[in-house]
Amino acid sequence: MVTRGLHDSLDDSAGLDFPAADLAEWRKLAEADLGPGGAALFEKKLVTRTYEGLTIRPLYTRADWPAGASGLAGASPFTRGSTTLPHAWDLRQERTEPTPALVNTALLEDLAGGVSSVLLRYDAAGRLGLDADDRRAGLLAGVDGCALSSPADLADAFKGVYLNMIGVMLEPGAAFVPAAAHLAALWDAQNIKPTEARGCFGADPLAVLAREGHLPCTLEDALTQLADLAAWTSARYTDVRAVRVGTAAYHHAGATAAQDLAFALATGVEYVRAMSARGLSIDTAARQMLFSFAMGTNFFLGIAKLRAARRLWARVLEACGASDSARAMTMHVRPSKRVMSARDPWVNILRNTVAVFAAGVGGADAISSLPLDVALRGDTGASSALARRIARNTPLILQEESHLHRILDLPGGSWFIESLTDDLAAKAWKLFQDLERAGGMARALKDGLVQSWIDQTASERDRNIATRRDPILGVSEFPRVEGDAVPAIEQVSPERARHEAVARLAEYRKQASRVGEPRDGLSISEWAFHAAKQGATLGAIALGVGLGTGGIASVPRAVGLHPFAEPFERLRDAAERYADACGVRPRVFLASIGSPAEHLARTNYAKNFFEAGGFDAPIVGSGDGYPDAASAARAFAESGATIAVICSTDKRYPTLVPELAPLLHRSGANRVVLAGNPGEQEAVFRAAGVDRFIYVRCDVVRTLRELLAEVTLDASLESAGMGSSVGHVPSTEGAAR
Repeated sequence: MVTRGLHDSLDDSAGLDFPAADLAEWRKLAEADLGPGGAALFEKKLVTRTYEGLTIRPLYTRADWPAGASGLAGASPFTRGSTTLPHAWDLRQERTEPTPALVNTALLEDLAGGVSSVLLRYDAAGRLGLDADDRRAGLLAGVDGCALSSPADLADAFKGVYLNMIGVMLEPGAAFVPAAAHLAALWDAQNIKPTEARGCFGADPLAVLAREGHLPCTLEDALTQLADLAAWTSARYTDVRAVRVGTAAYHHAGATAAQDLAFALATGVEYVRAMSARGLSIDTAARQMLFSFAMGTNFFLGIAKLRAARRLWARVLEACGASDSARAMTMHVRPSKRVMSARDPWVNILRNTVAVFAAGVGGADAISSLPLDVALRGDTGASSALARRIARNTPLILQEESHLHRILDLPGGSWFIESLTDDLAAKAWKLFQDLERAGGMARALKDGLVQSWIDQTASERDRNIATRRDPILGVSEFPRVEGDAVPAIEQVSPERARHEAVARLAEYRKQASRVGEPRDGLSISEWAFHAAKQGATLGAIALGVGLGTGGIASVPRAVGLHPFAEPFERLRDAAERYADACGVRPRVFLASIGSPAEHLARTNYAKNFFEAGGFDAPIVGSGDGYPDAASAARAFAESGATIAVICSTDKRYPTLVPELAPLLHRSGANRVVLAGNPGEQEAVFRAAGVDRFIYVRCDVVRTLRELLAEVTLDASLESAGMGSSVGHVPSTEGAAR
């Protein structure tokens, strides 16, 4: 049987058609199924409101989206994709290991395993344009990326790699001209023709300013260098881009999808203006830009974000006078680090898969895939071989077994996705216009507007995470207190990474030539390229182009990484410090009263609640509850716990709590907790000895933090100011379920 509209050619007399459906009638039936108060419950249970301020309805119809509104794939406005033919994704793995040797080992494994390009991140010193032995580098060498001070370091990182067969994207921070010069010199040394080189030099000073909080030059100078590099690149290479518009820093800090898009558009416009001022045509400027987005685990919203990004950028370039073909956005997408957890990191495989899946379905040109231990390796660690293998196999399986890349715009025509794309694009466009009215992206960063927008959203999300309205699998929901063994990370101490970087550079300097002053008639990038070919170090070229020699740019506050799991993971860290010192985890006693049918729901709730903070909360025996208050109190006295949690039914509580709470205190309980919303009985229960109440939508982080601080005497829990403090939140769900 088929519905009317799907097969209108069928003869109605054949009896195969259902009667035409009516949306109003469907809603009426849905509200009736929800029971009393159905209309209100419909809005509460079936309608979702996103952090962007969008409303997601439970059902969409043809009326929600006019057919053909998104155009065709490969044609303006490019909502449905930038190309006219399906193609395999460019699998672009990130390499952040601290030494060239470690980068090379991982890179060769990746390339042998199916990866087609690499994203190479420079260390914290290099991103400022500092050599490893520069006194200003301090403790930054080899930290948060690879120490690549000399052309020899870069050559060692790519030892055994055929650079004419892969793409190379750099993440060089403020030192994008010196890093580009080193890569171009390496291509030249390996006789890679300009038509064979593929990659992106990664010039993105606004993203650096946002993430680091400062630049080692003025923003005007940085934009001048960006424009010069774009002009040099466009004249020399056919398949290399100079400029990246990256919004990962904002996404990692907590930006919404709409904010993410608005920041990308505003940043792109700033860069187009800079390149236009340098004399580049709008088409040339547009083709020098690569957009890089981070993808979270909101699958459908992520797909809509990528589709809306292409549409909005095409609209911007149309207003700038770009040709149709130049309006197509080239897009690199990577999973967001804000959704990755250090606890139960195996769940990161699921998170990464969702993000990669959404990136592919959303039409990304290049996709990165994160290893499961990404949140564990720190600033100088290297992911395990198993984690790297799983990461690169994730997109390969989606391509080779699911064939996701063989269909252009897989979600196209879905009334829900099309409507969500339209709504998100409209919201992002308004925010973009607000940024432009505020003076543009650079001004908005310097004035703190960008940071304040992110803070507002992050604050709301923090409250929802703390109350578990937004659950985190393996962390705040179904936590694994002990956890499974994770493949060993190759840890390189910061001291070792720094020492090795300095030693390599000292050896290199023995036979490297010195770089002279800029020569008359050469542009910034031309001079940098010639200096790199002569053997100049990254720091020497950086000084030559003006990094660290004059003014600086800064913002009131950087936008840092804000992992969703962080509040709970800090609690787990504190519990483990206690366990290391005392030999046991802080323990709670579950005083479960009655039959399993009576107590088990709240017993499991309490167990899950406390294990999210690292407490040991065993369920005694097979789950049979204690028959009465006296037996529960005796068992508590023998448990070694200092916190007791009463778990039973609302019906039992009025008589049970006044009897059991005093007994538990007399048996040694420092704190007595009741699982369930007390409602009007709160004063009575507190008078009986109940110290706290846990229930759906209470502030889990604050409750656990305070109880853990009392048990472990860990003052750092309070001084760190972890989590939120949302006060006494009345449950909208009744008692804990």
